[in-house]
Amino acid sequence: MRAGASRKIAKRILKKVRSEVYRDMGTSDIYKLVLGAISEEKDEKALQQKYQLKDAIMKLGPAGFAFENFVKELLEHRGIQIEKIRTYVKGKCINHEIDLIAILDHKKIMVECKYHSHRGNYVGLKDTLYTHARFLDTQPKFDGEAIVCNTKISQDAKKYAKCIGQQVFSWGYPPGKSLEKIIEENKLYPITILNPNSRELEAFFENNIMIAKNILKFDESYLSKITGISKKRINYFQTLVEQIIQ
Repeated sequence: MRAGASRKIAKRILKKVRSEVYRDMGTSDIYKLVLGAISEEKDEKALQQKYQLKDAIMKLGPAGFAFENFVKELLEHRGIQIEKIRTYVKGKCINHEIDLIAILDHKKIMVECKYHSHRGNYVGLKDTLYTHARFLDTQPKFDGEAIVCNTKISQDAKKYAKCIGQQVFSWGYPPGKSLEKIIEENKLYPITILNPNSRELEAFFENNIMIAKNILKFDESYLSKITGISKKRINYFQTLVEQIIQ
């Protein structure tokens, strides 16, 4: 229902899936059953795409650069200024590669982007520890620190981050302000939610199109020209985006 299904459709899908679920069945297998049931629903293509949000973010890989660009776009859409992306900052001891430097309320925030391309991975205590170590070594150049990740975060990492004042935005945490909540509430779905093929995805990346709804800013002919993607496919993508964000 969070992905946009009506209560009626959600109940119908639940009825289909429930009959096939068995004891100790893995969550990934249940997910596949639900996705299969959604695909059988008529005129619910947008729902099918939105339900795959987590997978769509994981398709921003295999390296983390695309995820960093996506996070940059997310923050900018929320009115946060990005001063630099993927830059080196000299610390007391060594130079540090900082993923993003954000400006919020006149404060400079060091942002670490943690990307995983497979389900089951999570951000642990060591990630929060080394991010804080970077923050300490680069003092007094930053006023705050943050981690943005596309997976869940461990309990120890949450506890430590809260203790030192480190902001964390991960899958499912913090409640009400988690990564997926920010994406869904602001309709900032990644371009991968449209399931473009590898060539199309590369073309979007090359033109710095990371947010799906941004393709609605362009004329169909112009977008086809700069990406090399056919007008027919561009039209399909734009129509699908309109369905997803409505």
